[in-house]
Amino acid sequence: MFRGRWQVVAAAVLWVLAGALARAEDAPHGGLVGSAACAGCHAAEASAWAGSDHAWALKTPDAASVLGDFNDASVTNGNVTTRFTTKDGKYIVETEGADGKPARFEVRYTVGHRPLQQYLVETGRGRLQVLDLAWDAARKRWFHLYPGQDAPPGDGLHWTGSYKNWQARCATCHQTGFSKGFDFPTRTYKSHWAELTVGCEACHGPGAAHGAWARTKTGGDPYTALPMGPGHQAQEIGVCGPCHARREAFSQLQPAAGAPFHDNYALALLTPDLYFPDGQQKDEVFILGSFLQSKMKARGVTCSNCHEPHGGGLVAEGNAVCTQCHGPAGNDTFPSLRKADFDTPAHHNHKQGSEAAQCVSCHMPERSYMLIDPRRDHFFRRPDPLQSKAAGAPDVCTGCHAGKTAEWAAEQIAAWKPAGDRSWQDRSAFIAFTNGDRTEQTIAGLTRYVLDREHPAIARATALSALGPAGSLSAADAGHVLKDDDPLVRAAATGALGQTDIQERIALLMPLLADPARSVRQRAAVEIAGTGAARLPAQDDAAYRKGLQDFVDARMANADMPESHVAMGGLALSLRQWDEAEKAFRTAAEIDPQMASAWLVLAQLADARGNARGAEDALSAGIAASPRNADLLLARGDLAARQQKFDDALGWYRRAQGADPRRSDVWIASSIGYALKGDRVAAAEAASRALALDPGVALPQELEQFLAQPK
Repeated sequence: MFRGRWQVVAAAVLWVLAGALARAEDAPHGGLVGSAACAGCHAAEASAWAGSDHAWALKTPDAASVLGDFNDASVTNGNVTTRFTTKDGKYIVETEGADGKPARFEVRYTVGHRPLQQYLVETGRGRLQVLDLAWDAARKRWFHLYPGQDAPPGDGLHWTGSYKNWQARCATCHQTGFSKGFDFPTRTYKSHWAELTVGCEACHGPGAAHGAWARTKTGGDPYTALPMGPGHQAQEIGVCGPCHARREAFSQLQPAAGAPFHDNYALALLTPDLYFPDGQQKDEVFILGSFLQSKMKARGVTCSNCHEPHGGGLVAEGNAVCTQCHGPAGNDTFPSLRKADFDTPAHHNHKQGSEAAQCVSCHMPERSYMLIDPRRDHFFRRPDPLQSKAAGAPDVCTGCHAGKTAEWAAEQIAAWKPAGDRSWQDRSAFIAFTNGDRTEQTIAGLTRYVLDREHPAIARATALSALGPAGSLSAADAGHVLKDDDPLVRAAATGALGQTDIQERIALLMPLLADPARSVRQRAAVEIAGTGAARLPAQDDAAYRKGLQDFVDARMANADMPESHVAMGGLALSLRQWDEAEKAFRTAAEIDPQMASAWLVLAQLADARGNARGAEDALSAGIAASPRNADLLLARGDLAARQQKFDDALGWYRRAQGADPRRSDVWIASSIGYALKGDRVAAAEAASRALALDPGVALPQELEQFLAQPK
């Protein structure tokens, strides 16, 4: 009845299929004919599209498409001077190559046109790389996108590194019918596409059958237009969302336009590296994650309510975009809206017609990326200075009123709108949890947030993910969220069942193996693998295998990214496949030598298997690649301490202190090191530093006992 053989099968799935899966998705979609075939009948739409960001997403270089100065211009950044020239009609870049030596590269494609333009060159094995130098279209100058970053050759962040690879990171949203064509065993690309840039069929789907019908008008038109506008929010998100989101694709082949989002992508949650704890955008998140938090999304607003889809501009000028709905007449499509005049000083309390009186100034603050590219936050929050302050996030009020405090701004808002309700955007539990408050009260508050379906699904999913296995979900609560209407919540809930018995956990997870969303099926299978696949009833074996296969396929579709191999290594650890885990983490470190997490796990694996030399070698390799990584330095010190080389351990701890003196765990480790040497004075001083940095930190009991001994 129960099975235990899958652990053996898993290793084969993880690695034998790796190359085959990468090669199986080489062919682009059929039926794609290109935007030129559409223009004859759809002239107005084609004209609007021609000047859009979509049309300029990727072009071949020529006098019309290249905006930058290639007339022997040069830029020096650090010790590297880059020259831009032309020769025989080709655009040439001379700069530092992957080996650290000067090299010449031909520009293969231009990317974008406003406010900046970037350039792609090929560096071998089919790899297209994005240069770190870009052209400022307004100021007519070259500039470095990361002026404070001095990534050397071999670093994943060097312009030739894995994080600047076009096919891995960018291409599918800049081209139509794109197929990455990455072959994992040889690490080569044979990429294909139907149209170089974002054309008509990127949003409307293949047009061959429709074009054939248009020429003959025989029979019925086979093309079914993708529904847009009110009542069709899900369809619009399916079309626009995949490219206007931080997400991970499950395939090397670009899905058809409008394909179900959660069947093809895993959307990034509101994690601290991407969003501030109050929900504001932090890193470049491309809109969707912010929009999903909004009250407008909850009321059915769609992309095309505000954006003209072909030219890409707004449907009206200035505040008129907002007052088409938020006005005295209201909008019958959204009957819940309060009918009132919002475009007046009585509402915004600023000079009419001023920049401050623009709706977007308070409700859609800008944040610039790539130095000069401002993007507006699509959360549509009401200003909340005190919550933003608690979250360490920007505040639109004090951002303009320099010298004023968040308290002053909050008082002003309260005086203007004493009955203002911000409960729908309240993230106080998030902020407390993110700031390190992990008390039972905070965890209970976050759990209540999860269970309240009035809150945005992406925020509830993020709360579930943050709580993790240590959360306070009862079996009844778990059953509730695992049946949530939103796949984001269901997927996140699979990892928040730590309070349930193993057999009960598997029983809760099993129905999700048949979930309609592939993102959920994958997560359920991985959680079952970690929980104990041998306990799974035999009748669920096929669904489990399929879910795990989906997970493996998705990771191997992104086998050119180190993160995928870290995920594969994590699965192998869950299945106790130590050799396969080591292969996966070693591959991650090979792709990105600065990925400290990979070196740390390699060291832990070696140490756990009694290979102290292997652990030392892994940490040494990681430190060589990232000499100031505190985690690696701390782990190296811990290894020396376990070997009773206390002087060596303290040397590594001192290096960790220099790398990040604000980390309390580094000072605690140093205190333990001194205690092991019997130096109570130095141990007490280091412990005091730790407590000063984090008054709530708990010292190990043995250390407290040592420090409490009489001198």
